[in-house]
Formats: sequence, C-alpha cells, structure tokens
Amino acid sequence: MTTQPDQAMIDSLRAALASHGSVAVEGRWHPLSGGRTNRLWQVTAPGGAPVVVKLYTGDPGNPLFPNDPQVERHVLRHLQGQGIAPRLLDFSETPLGPCLIYGHVAGTNWAGGAAIAARALHRVHTAAPPANLRRSPDGSAALADQTRSILRLCSSHAARAAAALEPSCPSVAPSGQAALLHGDPVPGNMVVSGNSACLIDWQCPSIGDPCEDLAVFLSPAMQLAYRGHPLKPVERAAFLASYAWPGMADRYRALAPWYHWRMLAYCLWRHEQGDTQARIAAQAEQQALATLMQG
Repeated sequence: MTTQPDQAMIDSLRAALASHGSVAVEGRWHPLSGGRTNRLWQVTAPGGAPVVVKLYTGDPGNPLFPNDPQVERHVLRHLQGQGIAPRLLDFSETPLGPCLIYGHVAGTNWAGGAAIAARALHRVHTAAPPANLRRSPDGSAALADQTRSILRLCSSHAARAAAALEPSCPSVAPSGQAALLHGDPVPGNMVVSGNSACLIDWQCPSIGDPCEDLAVFLSPAMQLAYRGHPLKPVERAAFLASYAWPGMADRYRALAPWYHWRMLAYCLWRHEQGDTQARIAAQAEQQALATLMQG
C-alpha cells in the first residue's frame, strides 16, 4: 500500500470510490482504531447512515491470521441479514488496494460480559457456512504440525526454546466438525450493543472445530493486546459455561495446551516481525501453558 499522508490517502480513496459509483462516501472520514492490519474509517454523510470504509493493506504472509479481502466479501454477502456480521454495501479494487464498504455497526468493543461473547460465537458456529472456505487445524496433531511450521519461520533463541515446550499430555482426536469460524474473534472485533454482539473483520474465516474460535477469544495474548490484561479465571469459566454446545467446553480444555503453545509460537513470530509488545504476550501464553502442564 502507498505511504501517503492520511488526508492525501483519504482524498485518493474517496476519488477512486466515487468513480466506482455504487456507494456515496462523501462526508466526514474518521479513522477507526482497533484494526491491527488494515485501515478503516467511519464515513458519516449529512442525513445518511454511517458506513465503514476498509482498505486492505495486503497479506504479509501471516501464518495464523490470513488477510483476504475476497473471502471477507464472500462471507459478508453470505451472512447478510443474520445479525452476526455487518451489512455489505460495496467492494472495489482501487489504486490503493482492495476496499470494502459496509454498514457501521453501532456499539462498543467487547470489554466484559462472558455470556454475551459466548452467545455471539455460538450464533456464528451454528450458522451455515458459505462454500469454499479454508479448513482450520482440527485436533492436537494438526495443531502441533501448525505450531512447528510457525516456529520454523522464526530464528530467535526464544523460538528454539519454545519448540521444546510441545505439550506431552494425551492427544486429542479431530472433531470432524465443519462449523463456520470467524477466525479472529478478539475483543476489538466483537461489537456489543445491549445484550448481544456482532462480529466484524471477517478477513480470515474458516470452517472446522469451534474450539479454534474459543481459543483465540480466551487467549491471554489476544486479551492483552486488546484490553490490556488477560481474562480472569472466573471470566474464562463463565465464558465456557455460557457456550451452549454440549461437550465443547471439555474439548477446549483438553486442547488448551496446544492452543497456548501455538499462540506462543505466533507471538514469537510477531516479535521477529517488529511487534515489540508481542514478547510480553508470548510470556503470558507460556505461563498459561506452564500452568496447565503443571496441573
């Protein structure tokens, strides 16, 4: 993506979208915080409903969270009207990169309320998925393979040490599930209004074991990144108790060591990419893993 100053970028993007002509983007552009990969603005025209303009900055080869604009477009179109994703308005290829426009979701980023988060993910996981989504790793062997592949991308001493932390607890078989997964259900992607939540930023969805989404939401690293602190044990327990899929909480608990090991590897990869805060997040995942292995 070009490195124009923000106003110059807005002017260029506004002109490109105006030439496309499907959705009016005149009005005030306010940058939205929370997106860690792409650029987002809320656009409010006089007398009109606010929309979000999302400019994709490319996919730097993220080994855990892909950034695919065409997939997000595909999923939003499929989930239209179900209340679990924003309303798709337009998609354009612009000189600055792919650009998605969707209806602004009113509310606040999730900051607490385990039952709200659990219900939101359950609604996602029980929705019919669209065709042709990637499949997420399923079971401890697949998670271990993915973690080793992430660590092979790293060169630090910490990554070499992390390779020796592979869980030694009993293996967990694949579930065989093909549930719709958001892929990145962190607090910044969960917009709460009243007693319900809508998920935004669908650029890395998949199908597979619902535990995949549960693990990302419960991850100490992800909670640190978006809220500044991990969930308390009582919050984790309340979330799993509120997730209404029989047996899934127990399955997550059995798989949790592999999910923490994988997130540890991912945080170390992020640190090598220049994310200075990722080392603290890695330590949080390593502590969570150690606690489980000692228990």
